Amino acid sequence: MMGSMTAFEALPSRLADYRALREQLERAVLPLASSLDGRRFTVQASLHDLRLRPGGYVALDGGDGGTRLGLLESLELVREEAANLALPVDRAVLESISTRLVVRSARGAGRLVDDDPRTFHDATARPATPVEVAAWLEQRGGARAPLPVGELSTAPGVPYALDARGFDRHTFFCGQSGSGKTYSLGVVLEQLLLRTELRVIVLDPNSDFVRLREAHPGADAGAAATWAQAAASIVVHGAQPAADSADERLRLRFPELTSAAHAALLRLDPIDDREEYAELARLLADERPRDFAALERTLAGDGMRIATRARNLGVDRFAVWAREQQGSLLDALDRDDWRCLVVDLGALPDQQEQALVSGALLTRLWERRAARRPLLVVIDEAHNVCPAAPGDALTALATDAAVRIAAEGRKFGIYLLAATQRPQKVHQNVVSQCDNLVLMRLNSAADAAYAASVFSFVPAALIEQATLFGLGESLVAGRISPQPAFVRFGARVAQEGGADVPADWA
Repeated sequence: MMGSMTAFEALPSRLADYRALREQLERAVLPLASSLDGRRFTVQASLHDLRLRPGGYVALDGGDGGTRLGLLESLELVREEAANLALPVDRAVLESISTRLVVRSARGAGRLVDDDPRTFHDATARPATPVEVAAWLEQRGGARAPLPVGELSTAPGVPYALDARGFDRHTFFCGQSGSGKTYSLGVVLEQLLLRTELRVIVLDPNSDFVRLREAHPGADAGAAATWAQAAASIVVHGAQPAADSADERLRLRFPELTSAAHAALLRLDPIDDREEYAELARLLADERPRDFAALERTLAGDGMRIATRARNLGVDRFAVWAREQQGSLLDALDRDDWRCLVVDLGALPDQQEQALVSGALLTRLWERRAARRPLLVVIDEAHNVCPAAPGDALTALATDAAVRIAAEGRKFGIYLLAATQRPQKVHQNVVSQCDNLVLMRLNSAADAAYAASVFSFVPAALIEQATLFGLGESLVAGRISPQPAFVRFGARVAQEGGADVPADWA
């Protein structure tokens, strides 16, 4: 028993020796990288003083004196058995205790960002300096049609620009509530209006962009003056426009809707309600009423059942109906007096009217597709306009129109930008058609996993980092970014319409 106690008493010192040896070996792991094809690389590094991070740029110093730049896409902890050890204890009881020596290190992989096809082995890897990253962006990696939106969060102080040409593909803009998604989307829209000729329509369910024409009070005077010139072509269709502005009241005319929209609005089935359905179609074709009030007068005769149905459903009381000779939102699509058209869906009293306007606008854009005039359609809070599972007929029509544009609109110059809080909430046939990704903070690992499964052109390890993002930080990838990059969005020039309520109550 006494000998056994002596052996156990010796264990702490033996464990200390084990840990010291393991640390010595772990610190000896050299930061080395190799490339078998000249396009991708693998890297190892010691866990002690580890400065590499996924999404960061790595400088690879080769034996020939040249330095190549790489983007680290993944980094993980690995454990490897280095040896079997015999730790001496006490010859009187045990000669030694056998154990395995497990050494831990970091292993990662990434892509080289230059066009040099040469392979290499055991190049020394280190974090690239901001100067090196900036030089690469300037020479080879920068956008050819730049939209400055902020700086690289992995290389602080290095400005970053999206490539405007990439917006000829559909874009998915996603971030949890409080991630800075709406603010950052405003930065992108400002740059598109300042630096391109692309027309923009914004479906705005929360009235976040109704003040897009106004410069922020804290904006630089020069930037505000430049913005004022671009903002002159912004028109808002909303609730009560000022008398001295170019804005207009948000209105639709009942007769300009499609027959499918009429049926959805009045809950008419072409088969079950065939008499009322046919009577409504006949009245619209024969009488050609200009507004809903004129239609009501027509319905007072032969279409009494339809009029009763409209009153029972509250359709006659919709705030969106144009009166008499008033213009319509859809009329604006044929005019050239705007660059950016903000449709203030938040000015409407309920989801039903928002779905009606969204569906009517998207359907009319599709009907006008033969014009082939480039247009970016921004659907903010897209889960309200084209949800994964539409809950009513009007929302289903709007969703169908969005899916049609997502599938075929690009060839006609109609590009989508869908923004939402959670990727699963938007119809999968819209999300899956997006070739650009702007991903901000996601609190849910399940949301990140879903995004990784849909956007397979982005390394999954980079998407996983979204759960760690801070305010305004994002992952951008696709045609709008030469390489996947972690970007922190900069300041806006225009006034934000829907800022959070101050928490001074706390």
